[in-house]
Amino acid sequence: MKGIADEPQYSVGLLDGGTALCDVIDNYIDEQTLSEKSAFFVADLGAVMRQHVRWRTRMPLIRPYYAVRCNSSPAVIELLASLGSGFTCSNKAELELVLSHGVSPEDIIYSGVCKQVSQIKYAATNGVDLLVCDNEAELRKISRCHPGAKLLLQVSTEASNPEDEMSVTFGCSLKDSRHLLESAKELGVQVVGVRSNISSSCEDDQVYLHAISDARYIFDLGEEMGFNMNVLDIGGGFSGTEAQLDLIHSAVMSVVDLYFPSSSGVSLIAEPGSFFVSSAFTLAVSVISKKMVDQTRAEELSPSKQPEFQYFMNDGVYGSFSSKLSETQIGAPSVHKKTLVDAPLFSSSLWGPSGDDLDQVVESCLLPELNIGDWLVFKHAGAYRLGQPLLTSTDSPAPPIFYFIFSRDWFEMQDTGVMQDTMLKNLSLVPYCFNSSQTGAALSVPA
Repeated sequence: MKGIADEPQYSVGLLDGGTALCDVIDNYIDEQTLSEKSAFFVADLGAVMRQHVRWRTRMPLIRPYYAVRCNSSPAVIELLASLGSGFTCSNKAELELVLSHGVSPEDIIYSGVCKQVSQIKYAATNGVDLLVCDNEAELRKISRCHPGAKLLLQVSTEASNPEDEMSVTFGCSLKDSRHLLESAKELGVQVVGVRSNISSSCEDDQVYLHAISDARYIFDLGEEMGFNMNVLDIGGGFSGTEAQLDLIHSAVMSVVDLYFPSSSGVSLIAEPGSFFVSSAFTLAVSVISKKMVDQTRAEELSPSKQPEFQYFMNDGVYGSFSSKLSETQIGAPSVHKKTLVDAPLFSSSLWGPSGDDLDQVVESCLLPELNIGDWLVFKHAGAYRLGQPLLTSTDSPAPPIFYFIFSRDWFEMQDTGVMQDTMLKNLSLVPYCFNSSQTGAALSVPA
């Protein structure tokens, strides 16, 4: 994420107990309305903390390795590092980011399955030894560039819904795993465990059961060949709900106790991403243009003959809504303005500013009639939304992030004793003030 090296210090607004999230959003919208009307994120770091507590409570035997690609916001990285999380990085930029926050190389997994030689060498130079591999070409690159690497063999996982194209995952088959283990033995590269690449859309606990059963088979093969197999990575796929976490934990641990009892000395890890950050971030965008759909077409599509509207926003799929390009469903936003309870609702579509046919954020939703300058608020915007614009020609920078935390969350986490204060060297708490100027307000960090 650009700007981190140049701006290592950032501030977090400390809110008192009488303040609500909507108050924070209102204040920043008022400020933006008086200035540039730029899109922006509001990030509740307390929500990240609470999700970490939920994980430790419900998955106490499984250490989380946060998937950095999900959200590389520097405050999130620093906070999770202070809470003792490990990290999964998919490229050199993510490795640099995590290492710059004082994370030990031993707490990092380099997960990219198609790594550049220069990036493998970077991992080797910086002591990041735990690498993921799922094919022989990658194995041979690693043996040349990082002979001291410790590999997690990535295994393809049975999709919970075979008809869902997004359920397709990377990884070697059980049949190919024997050949890879034999090749690793021949090349003198260590294999220390198995990684299951489970889709983030997975809702079937049976997928985890099959993955652990397959892992046991590969562990047995590896141990027969003389490898010290001691890491079981059950992957990701955690949506963020407590019900799903309880379901997975109940299913996983029953099988883990059977195949990997505590006496085996195997470390259990997982790679949650959205689980930690999705609910913590809210995105606010403004309407910069509107258009009524051709009335003839409106009459064909709507028996009530009500007009349809197209609204164009100051952020789109080439910016904060880039996950839409991978078929991710974007939920309808809330409208930030006072409307009558019985105000009519109109069929509406929401578009980014590029004018491109692909820049459609929400295909259809019901909204009151909006005006240019009105604001829309998208909740649960923390996963796969932050980063530099995909269109390098755009004049708009990535939306700023305004961090805050409620005082009750901050003091509660300190009282639990789980925070490593020495890790929070770049984080500074600033009492938040509600006024039209930036004085005393939380500072923003470029995404």
